[in-house]
Amino acid sequence: MEFLKKHANLIVAGILLAHFIVSLSVSSQESAIYDEKAHIPAAYSYVRYGDMRLNPEHPPLLKDLAGLPLLALQPAFPIQSSEWQSGINEQWTIGDMFINCTKPDIACNDADKILFWSRLPIILLSVILGIGIFIWTRELGGTLAGLFAVTLYAADPNVIAHNHYVTTDLGIAAFIFFAFYFFVRFLKNPSLENTVTAGVFLGLAQLTKFSAVLLFPIFGLFVILYALTKIKSPTDQRSIARFKWHTLFQYLFAFSGSVIVCFALIWSLYAWNTFNMPAEKLIEHANLYLAQKNTFAQFANAFVIETSQLPFLKPLSEYFLGVFMVFARVVSGNPHYFLGTVSIQSSPWYFPTVFILKETLPFILLLLLSFGYAVFRLGKTIVANNTQTFSASLTFLSQSFQSKIAECLMLFFILFYLFISFTGNLTIGIRHLFPILPFLFLLTAKISFDFLRRHKDEKATHSLIVWGLGSATLIIIAIPVLSYPGYLSYFNPITGGNQNGYQYVTDSNYDWGQDLKNLAVFVNTHNACKVDPGFIGIRRDSKQCILTENYPTINQIRVDYFGGGSPAYYLKEKYISWWDKREPEPGWYAISSFFYQESIYKQKPAGTRDYSWLKKFTPITRAGDSIFIYYIPEK
Repeated sequence: MEFLKKHANLIVAGILLAHFIVSLSVSSQESAIYDEKAHIPAAYSYVRYGDMRLNPEHPPLLKDLAGLPLLALQPAFPIQSSEWQSGINEQWTIGDMFINCTKPDIACNDADKILFWSRLPIILLSVILGIGIFIWTRELGGTLAGLFAVTLYAADPNVIAHNHYVTTDLGIAAFIFFAFYFFVRFLKNPSLENTVTAGVFLGLAQLTKFSAVLLFPIFGLFVILYALTKIKSPTDQRSIARFKWHTLFQYLFAFSGSVIVCFALIWSLYAWNTFNMPAEKLIEHANLYLAQKNTFAQFANAFVIETSQLPFLKPLSEYFLGVFMVFARVVSGNPHYFLGTVSIQSSPWYFPTVFILKETLPFILLLLLSFGYAVFRLGKTIVANNTQTFSASLTFLSQSFQSKIAECLMLFFILFYLFISFTGNLTIGIRHLFPILPFLFLLTAKISFDFLRRHKDEKATHSLIVWGLGSATLIIIAIPVLSYPGYLSYFNPITGGNQNGYQYVTDSNYDWGQDLKNLAVFVNTHNACKVDPGFIGIRRDSKQCILTENYPTINQIRVDYFGGGSPAYYLKEKYISWWDKREPEPGWYAISSFFYQESIYKQKPAGTRDYSWLKKFTPITRAGDSIFIYYIPEK
């Protein structure tokens, strides 16, 4: 263990270097996922044209980071197209033009090069988050706990699955974590430097994803609680009431400064991203996205329209448009497949089920044991102090809250965020839980090594704990090695693993469009197997050649694909667009598991055609995990 402590920084560097390389490798094998078709062209248009008309339902920070490397490529962008000039909500169409070469009159970009460079900043941010997790865990629980926390993070298949996509999920986990770190520093010492730093990172979180608005009430509540639980020094001559009021005013005043810094940063970045955006586009978006007849939508619509007319307020108008859009989306919900049903209504069991099915079993076990132990310790401490006077008990609780402020803040956020998620109507997959994952890794590691330290004098027990944590670490590291490269479709062994995960949930939990390039590889490899044995690069005795040797060449393949890539871009003339209501015919098929499950389980009028007929056939193979490949014979 002394070796680990001595070389901790080098070990962390090695862990995160491996994390970076694996993430980059997986990214290069995957096609654009569904949301990237909107996010990536928006990213480039923000930094190139200073215009946020695309994808206004998300803040611009992560898209700015993703768009900056694209400036060096100087890709073709449909700036003169009618979709850009006069279209409303044309982000998906423009995404097809920008990434997928769907307009012959617009120069084509290299889709794989666009994906590589736009995803690279997100991967780098993932590495920075890993460093942050190590640093804060080390401060709270020691070096070994820090190493364990960064291992939990870097080896988590769900993190690796999402840490290279141009979406907001990894980014919001990172910036909320950083915002909490600097907020705790502010609470412990509300100096001018800490006030400004806390405000900057609070602003960065707001500029990453609109769910970060939850930080305002949470931080405000903890500012009040922390101020009121401050213990008066014995040398302080003021009354307790006067001391409390003065401390509360001091903290609220300083926190107000942080909020001002936060909104100054929000205004600045939005101003940079909207300086070329006509106010008319804001009005069009408000009338489109906030057209509901309820009181909230009407207020939001009027607010955005009025503020968009004033140049100084236009950046904030764009910001609040996004906030209002998110609230409207949460209320309306989204269609999703879950345990044999397709519905727009969420289930309170959705997120607990998804977490249990998709997180690794060692982490779930460690999470349960560590938090069970924490509850036991808390109960034991309360019982040990129950004979004290009320005043003494209050002092004890205040001191405990002050000394454990970081842990209390994290735990409150985890519980509050879970409550919002479980009771909300937005079911977008395990990625929705990313904001709490870094805190779960940190607390699990800290509690585990606190337990180890408390038994350091009991040799047998100490050895058993060391053996258990060491074994868990080896298994945790082995999981991403054995699961490579199918991280998005990762399901733990309870479900039967990656092969069966689609039976429980789909969408970004399993099939987000990541396997289109794998489909193209299958088609090209199969066809190469059918030609002369001397064909370069393909062995006739390879696994795929043997698997498909009794099937004809793929001259055409019917593809029903869910994702952000273009089958026509990768498959060229072999691609036939397909959907479930078409009359079945002989030949090759490639069906996304998302559309397969939705087609079969979605409620529809009697007699409506769906993919139920495919149940009679077993897929020959899959492209990755998510695209089922069939050959339907003449008979």
